[in-house]
Parts: sequence; structure tokens; C-alpha cells
Amino acid sequence: MMEIITISERAKLRLQELLEEQNLDRETYFLRVGVKGGGCSGLSYELGFDNIPQEGDNIVEDNSIKIAIDKKSFLYLFGTELDFSDGLNGKGFQFINPNASRTCGCGESFAI
Repeated sequence: MMEIITISERAKLRLQELLEEQNLDRETYFLRVGVKGGGCSGLSYELGFDNIPQEGDNIVEDNSIKIAIDKKSFLYLFGTELDFSDGLNGKGFQFINPNASRTCGCGESFAI
């Protein structure tokens, strides 16, 4: 069965580092992932930490990371992997989304 969203090991480690750097408790904070209109391809990703679930959130967990996805973003993100790449050519967090028909060069926006 395909997961709604998966977190690579590299992304998990970076998310845990960020939680620590920001002094956020792993037990109460979770990753909020969403999609909004905008960006050069029409839709863009949103990523941040939150500790207040919203009505209609889908709460899932992968690789020990709790993830909240709002109802509108759910279908856009189904089957997506969140990865992290650092180094000289690294792009930071990257969404590998099988639903995207095209993505922009920056990797932060996409179209369905």
C-alpha cells in the first residue's frame, strides 16, 4: 500500500536537527506539509513545524516523524517523498512527487 507521504532518512535527520535548534519538543511538535497556489508552475509546497492540529488534518507518521496534511493538500501529496540534500549543489528539502506533471527549476513549485 502506498503511503500518503514518506520521509527519507536524510530528511528525518535534518528535521530532528531543526527541532533541536529551535528548542521544539518532539513529542508535541509535528511537521506540517501543505500545498498552496503560487510559484512559477502554479502550485507550491509549504513546510513548517506546528503543535496545533487543525480541523480536517490527516495526521500520519513515517520514519518517526509525525506529519499533518490539510484536506486540500492531501490529494496533491499522495505518494510523495520528502528528501533532503545538502552540500555545494544541495537543494535543501525536496519533494519527490509522482503526481506532478511538471516542476520548476527550483523544485519548489509544480503542476498537476
